[in-house]
Amino acid sequence: MNTTLQDQIVKQLLRSEHILLMPSAPADGDSLGSSLALYKVLKKIGKKATVISAEQVPKDLQFLPMIDAIDGQKKDSDLIITVQGEVKHVRHEIQSGKVNIFLTPQDGEPLTSDNVSFNDRALDEYDLIVTVDTGDLVQLRDFYDQHTELFHKLPLINIDHHASNSEFGTINYVDITASATTQMLLPIIRKIEEATGQDLMDADIATLLLAGIITDTGSFQHSNTTPNAFAVAAELLDYGARQQEIIKHVYKTKSLATLKLWGQVLSKIQFDKDYRFVWSTVSQKDLAETGADMEDTGAIIDELLNNAPGAEVVALIKEKVPGELVSVSLRTTTDEVDASALARLFGGGGHVRAAGCRIKGMSFNETIYQFVSTVLKRQAERLNLPVPELTPEKNSDAIQINHNQDGAYYNFDTFG
Repeated sequence: MNTTLQDQIVKQLLRSEHILLMPSAPADGDSLGSSLALYKVLKKIGKKATVISAEQVPKDLQFLPMIDAIDGQKKDSDLIITVQGEVKHVRHEIQSGKVNIFLTPQDGEPLTSDNVSFNDRALDEYDLIVTVDTGDLVQLRDFYDQHTELFHKLPLINIDHHASNSEFGTINYVDITASATTQMLLPIIRKIEEATGQDLMDADIATLLLAGIITDTGSFQHSNTTPNAFAVAAELLDYGARQQEIIKHVYKTKSLATLKLWGQVLSKIQFDKDYRFVWSTVSQKDLAETGADMEDTGAIIDELLNNAPGAEVVALIKEKVPGELVSVSLRTTTDEVDASALARLFGGGGHVRAAGCRIKGMSFNETIYQFVSTVLKRQAERLNLPVPELTPEKNSDAIQINHNQDGAYYNFDTFG
């Protein structure tokens, strides 16, 4: 436990007035639980706080306490138009679909576009950013792209547990031994209590913290579950955390559309026993046929993992935007295969046993081909096997794997 970093975080939080809290994308139980728990703590000690999520809250997490506190990307914020110079008169004219603003300069000096600047009032009010469960700022998606200067202007606290974290913050509190980011927040909240003399923990905050631990450990089934995760969970239960509420919404409530999608995805499983690799795909066609949403795929990767004996690498490849964006969820069953290293080949990251990436600019089938090719090449090198030749099946997102019996190696140079 790094008490020095925790003390620095508490000091920075206490001397700030309006804190921007940012969970990573895709939004999950750990990122949302962390940001909302901090939000409620900060509100209790009289701070202004705002939670902005780069993605919508998944349906199975909309039960979380304080969920209505999450903003989108401030599309409803006031736009401030600042004009440098002396202005004598201002008038405006509202027309269909636009507003014309007329400015008369004081001394006849012309006003040009160089005199004009634009600001978002809400963004100007922040004096601190806190990112949670975020390995890299690109996980904040469009918000980071549109407001990059904000992240360079303000102090930034980075609280995370991913081994691939790029330590982009002013203060970087990264603990790769923690099962979840919410697990790291409990001692910080205790230090805030000590500094303010207030009792801050309550059943809602405990539920938010426990939700992060439960979802990131697969209800304590994944290999990242540690003795400390159990100890923190026990403390949270003492504070009134509603464990059964979390289990019900996350694991026991599935719509008919979700079950149909799961059936479709599980029926498309491909498994190469020699190379110990299992994968399946989710296309936009699958979603249309089942009436499900992409967020309904959330726990399928764990189903693949739990029902693939002999597999070392498990992947779920998802078509997000046809021809533009594909995401991959990746799991491994042994530390000898680093999931985060595989994900980094495609610009992603994560943990040794759980990682993910987003691949842009290729068709769905080409992305599948490239990703599967890369994993099989790595497995072939590790297991001292010949690299198999892949043949995409026509009009399908499946791939035929042809094992080369003569030991000849297929050329994978273009796949990294």
